[in-house]
Amino acid sequence: MSKYNIQDLLEETVKRNASDLHLNVGAVPTFRVNGRLVSLEGAIPLYPEDTEQLCFSLAGEEQKEILLANKEIDFSFALGQLARFRANLYHQKGYLAAALRYIPSKIRSLEELNMPLSLRRFANLKQGFVLIVGPTGSGKSTTLASLINEININRSEHIVTVEDPIEYVYSNRRSLVSQRELHLDTHSWEIALRSVLREDPDVVLVGEMRDFDTIAAALTIAETGHLVFSTLHTNSATQTINRIIDVFPEHQQKQARAQLAAVLEGIISQRLIRGIEDRLWPATEVLLATPAVRALIREEKAYQIDNTIATSLEMGMMTLEQSLASLIKAGKISFEEAQRYAVNQDALVRILGKV
Repeated sequence: MSKYNIQDLLEETVKRNASDLHLNVGAVPTFRVNGRLVSLEGAIPLYPEDTEQLCFSLAGEEQKEILLANKEIDFSFALGQLARFRANLYHQKGYLAAALRYIPSKIRSLEELNMPLSLRRFANLKQGFVLIVGPTGSGKSTTLASLINEININRSEHIVTVEDPIEYVYSNRRSLVSQRELHLDTHSWEIALRSVLREDPDVVLVGEMRDFDTIAAALTIAETGHLVFSTLHTNSATQTINRIIDVFPEHQQKQARAQLAAVLEGIISQRLIRGIEDRLWPATEVLLATPAVRALIREEKAYQIDNTIATSLEMGMMTLEQSLASLIKAGKISFEEAQRYAVNQDALVRILGKV
């Protein structure tokens, strides 16, 4: 019998407002709070039987079979009415381990997330392609949920999501929301995205673009007159555009550039920066698909997009360095912390020198 109870650990995660809970053999239960790992005070390290019992207490019989067969599994679950968690159960050094991401039950607004309010324009679009990008743990899913909920609250639309797994759960407000989870509601991304157009959607959320099939499908859905939101693990708008084009075979890349240029509406690249008072603040790069940006994509000149963003602040665009500089000026983060995240440190210094 384990000395730990999974319910107690999950409730402690919520109490601490931790983003993650880690369960590893040889370590005490560990929380990530404001970006830092914090061990459970006075706890005893987990033994193999502890992590096995804790992991199996989260998984159903079918999920256990998948976990043992595939050595890992992703799924989500609810902690009563308190919160949801996204679970990744995996093996390390031959033992079971778990990484559990806390998903608050309340979907926060853009204001509550301290995101630029100019992003609200994406929730007012009728059609197009909007991407939220950044490394793991940068808040992409939270920003995406906020935008989807803006539509849900203010517009009468059919929103269809395809996720692996479902993270935020939307209550039907003015919109009707259909949420589909890989393995539970569909057998594959390919099948789900192929059939989504038969489900009378207005807005489609593709949880993550992972490969050629999901990227090609997302572009096609946007091209048919729908509003499509998705995420990608890239570090900037320019890198995102190059990644999308590069997944296509060389003979299809010209067509892919034309397709992307036609449907793209914007790319939000974000990071979560630890502030002076140990609070996390979002820093964002925002690209809007103006006619000039669309032309650069079509003409294989994506390398010029960074300069376009830097000189288009009045239009609502913003470089990561401009966002970092505004956080420094507001006294929210230190210059040293900003330097760690700046893609172009010289640009950051130059911006700060002008203010």
